[in-house]
Amino acid sequence: MSIWKKPATLEQINKFGANTLVSHLGIEVTAIGDSTISATMPVADHTRQPLGYLHGGASVVLAETLGSIAAHLAAEEGMVSFGAEINANHLRSVRSGTVMGVASPLRIGSSMQVWDIRITDDNDELICISRLTAAIRPQP
Repeated sequence: MSIWKKPATLEQINKFGANTLVSHLGIEVTAIGDSTISATMPVADHTRQPLGYLHGGASVVLAETLGSIAAHLAAEEGMVSFGAEINANHLRSVRSGTVMGVASPLRIGSSMQVWDIRITDDNDELICISRLTAAIRPQP
């Protein structure tokens, strides 16, 4: 049984992120499951830090993107989500390839949601774990 309260297709979600930081970093939502959302991001010049490793901030953008989309889709109609807090633990470094993030719910409440986002590399090694708290408010 799906947790999503708002319908959305991959095409709609990816189009919504066009011409934003999301598209600039090459983030692409790739799957919507019954209770998870997944996306990929390339490890390339525009997502690396000066020493050649994936920038931790890019990982956080991927995590916040996934958690925010998930929070929005899990909120009732007429409600919107706003990131209230995010944290990230960078566990491994990566220099090339693609990373994949998967967001899953820890708590879905009517005014607050908490999402767990796990980012892995091409070898399915965990490189970052993040938690996003989203505030749910009436749409203005």
